[in-house]
Amino acid sequence: AVEQPAVAVERLAGVTRERFLRDIYPRRKPVVLTGLELGTCTTKWTIDYLSQAEGSKEVKIHVSAVPQMDFLSKNFVYRTLPFDVFVRRAAEVKHKEYFLTEDEKYYLRSVGEDVRKDIADIRKQFPILAEDVHIPEYFEKEQFFSSVFRISSAGLQLWTHYDVMDNFLIQVTGKKRVVLYSPRDAPYLYLSGTKSEVLDVDNPDMEKYPLFVKATRYQCVLEAGDVLFIPALWFHNVISEEFGVALNVFWKHLPAESYDKTDTYGNKDPMAASRAIQILDRALKTLEELPEEYRDFYARRMVLRIQEKAYRNDYG
Repeated sequence: AVEQPAVAVERLAGVTRERFLRDIYPRRKPVVLTGLELGTCTTKWTIDYLSQAEGSKEVKIHVSAVPQMDFLSKNFVYRTLPFDVFVRRAAEVKHKEYFLTEDEKYYLRSVGEDVRKDIADIRKQFPILAEDVHIPEYFEKEQFFSSVFRISSAGLQLWTHYDVMDNFLIQVTGKKRVVLYSPRDAPYLYLSGTKSEVLDVDNPDMEKYPLFVKATRYQCVLEAGDVLFIPALWFHNVISEEFGVALNVFWKHLPAESYDKTDTYGNKDPMAASRAIQILDRALKTLEELPEEYRDFYARRMVLRIQEKAYRNDYG
């Protein structure tokens, strides 16, 4: 296993909205909130109840032959199943009926009716289940972006990525282990867009990813009823230790016009960031007109300028 500095994510019980907004939110660090009132979902959502409540409506799911799902190499397939059949399969370890292998893993991330236009909202996609949930509204109503219903097989691990909006990960049933990395550790995470190439955070390939050991690892275990606050831009890697049901709630903490209007997942970079990256790409293309020695010198000057103008000095 990699010897990476590890920090336990703080756990706080019975945090009110006022305390969250005053003391916790401004720190921009993950925290696990326990003992919140989440509604009847924590006791009602058994496999039998879930199957009956939403019946045989079709759902699109990820199916993977291996526990570690990789969005970059797309080592999974999309399939459609009736919801009740999917729930029962996701809860099994070995399957009599399967798509790829008898121990394949399943993952549902709810989406809107039209993925390109509609956001995930449990009230629209799973209205009966939505009645059982009390979402902690520690943000203004108009800031609400989406509520994403998730179901995972035991052992499933989701790729490391960041989102551009703040969110609560509400663990309704089952248990998850979540590993997080600060936005300031981005240089060590081998990024491809919003995702890290380092999939196995517990046993990374150190020949391929030698800098990864420099990233500080934040970690927590979410039990049923726990709520993890994940600030925007924090990387997270989620391992389902048991079959479980969760709900993510995303909200816009920047002005609404900052976000890409075509973003239905909450993971497209803010408009200004996208424009800045395009400008940088053009600048780098322009540098190619110079000989290598000059290109190297002016690239270093550009890096210094970016650090001087845009880096924060007050990271605690």
